[in-house]
Formats: sequence, structure tokens, C-alpha cells
Amino acid sequence: MDVFSDLIRGVRAHGSLFGSSTLSPPWALHFVDGAPLTLCTVLTGAGWIVPEHRPPEPLRARETIVVRGPATFTFVDEVGTRAEPIACGEHCATPEQGGTRHRRGWADHGDAGDGHDHGATTLIVGAYPVRGEISRRLLDALPVVLRVDAGGTADAVLDHLAAEVGVDTPGQQVVLDRLLDWMLVCTLREWFDRPGGGPPAWWAAQRDPVVGDALRLLHAEPAAPWTVASLAERTGVSRSTLAKRFTDLVGEPPLTYLTRWRMTLAADLLVERESATVADIARTVGYADPFGFSAAFKRVRGANPSEFRRTATTASPAAGRHVALPTRTARTARTARTARTARTAEQG
Repeated sequence: MDVFSDLIRGVRAHGSLFGSSTLSPPWALHFVDGAPLTLCTVLTGAGWIVPEHRPPEPLRARETIVVRGPATFTFVDEVGTRAEPIACGEHCATPEQGGTRHRRGWADHGDAGDGHDHGATTLIVGAYPVRGEISRRLLDALPVVLRVDAGGTADAVLDHLAAEVGVDTPGQQVVLDRLLDWMLVCTLREWFDRPGGGPPAWWAAQRDPVVGDALRLLHAEPAAPWTVASLAERTGVSRSTLAKRFTDLVGEPPLTYLTRWRMTLAADLLVERESATVADIARTVGYADPFGFSAAFKRVRGANPSEFRRTATTASPAAGRHVALPTRTARTARTARTARTARTAEQG
């Protein structure tokens, strides 16, 4: 298992986390759920992503922008649009709120006679829940907004997405979920590899013939009784060579990295396995002594395992909710009028 595969495994599209809409200007869609990660891509046309407390970002045909939560953002036809923002989130998932007729991907071309609105923008949005501390390490490596231009490896995925949202067939949700996962992986790969970029240290280190092998071993066998000497033997270099090379590329010594990774795994296990004791979790991540494990956990995580479990299980999980988009400009206008009427009544 490589580092990237391990970190992204908890970032998965699942169920009603997909929306596709064909929009005619003016429009302003305010995505209010604050999902940990939201992927936005335009199949045709163009618009602007306006993140909360950040400058607007243009989004042109076949470009992709990923927004990291919990901040919200708006998709508009132009900066300063006259359109009144429409809140898009789980409550948009019913037709009367301008959403999909069924909680799956959809395409709706309004009332155009030929089924196409040639002046419209077709937006695809996928919101990703993030499960646990493992994937949190991936989020921490990302900026609030990242963009990937057209013409990369994600273009092929876009072609599949465009074909799938245009039909309504059994199994569509599964296909859309997997296509969104594929799209996110391609987008992040290209962003990490962009010229002049600043990817996390582990990204470049994975490609080093020595350190990359060491990282794969640590992630494949985190509970093994690793020492620098045993890790060096498995990677075919001297102990001093591995220690220096690993520290230079990753930014910390191999066993320090291993301890932090074990504590990340343990943090998720403490929440996922409610019936497991601290000693059980300790053995799972490579500690025979639960007291030694507890000391290491508190040093790395700032709380002992029992305190962490108690806090984590009572806190509200940060997960993406359903994403749905208004499917017709007429519906958008109706929803805006309804919202204005409701506000007027409340103020009166």
C-alpha cells in the first residue's frame, strides 16, 4: 500500500453526493453544507467559484476546482451577478426545491426544443465525506482551493461522466460514485505533480527507490516490530543511508513517521471498534504494552486513548451531506421568489 492510496481510501463518494445541472445565466448557487471536499467541474460553458473569504476563481470548460471545507462557496455566472443566491444542499434534493427527481445524478435541459441549451453551462459537483483521521492527513496537505486545467488525465473521466449523467439506468449511482472517486484521484495527482508546486513531502518521497520502498513497507505492515536496521535491510541499504535519506525527503526519521502513522490508525480504530479495549487497539498497531501505547498516543495526539475515544464519539462527525443542484432556471427563479416571500413574512 502506498501512502496516497492509504490516505485517500476514506475519501469516497457514496450515495446522494452527486449533482449535475445545466444552467442559463444569471445564476448563483450557494453550496451551504461545507463538505470536507467538494469537486466542481464544468462540461460546457463557464462560471466562477467564489469561496468564502477568498478571491473568486474562474472555472472554464473541462477545468476542475476542489474546495476544502468547512467553508462554503458559491458558483456564479459572473462575479457580481444580479442573481439571488440559491442555497444548495441536502434540502435541494426534492423537486419542489429545484433538485433532482430522484437522489441520483441527472441532466435536465429545461424547455429547449432540441434538448440542448447552447448558451448554458453544465456543472458537475461531487461532495466527499471524509471518514476518520487517516484521510484528515490528506486534507491537511491541501489548500482551501485547488484547480486543475483541462487537457490532463481527468478528461477521459469527464467523458464517462457526461455520458452517464445523460441517462437513467439501473446501477447509475454506483457508476457515478466510482467515476467521482476516479476523478478526484486524477485531479489530486495532477495538482501534486504540477510544475512549481509544493506537494507534501510524502508525495515526492514515494518515488524515491529507497524511501518509497520504506514507506510502502511501513504502510503495509504498520504493526511489525520495525527498527531502522530491519527497515534498511528490507530496502537494501545501510542503516545510516536509510535514516538520512528518509529524514531528508520525508522531514522526519523513519520511526518517528511510523509512530505518528500508528497513532493515526489507532485514532480511527478507537472510534470504529467501540467494544475493543485500549490493549486490543495497542496490539493491532504494534504495541505489546498498552501503557507504552497510551503514553505514545498522548504524546502524539494530546490526549490519552480513552479521552480521545470519549470526545470523538460524542462529537458530531464532519461529513459531506447530499449535494443537489437546481435543474432549471425557472425552478431557480421560483425558489428565489419563495425564499423572498418567506423572509418578508418573517420580518412582518
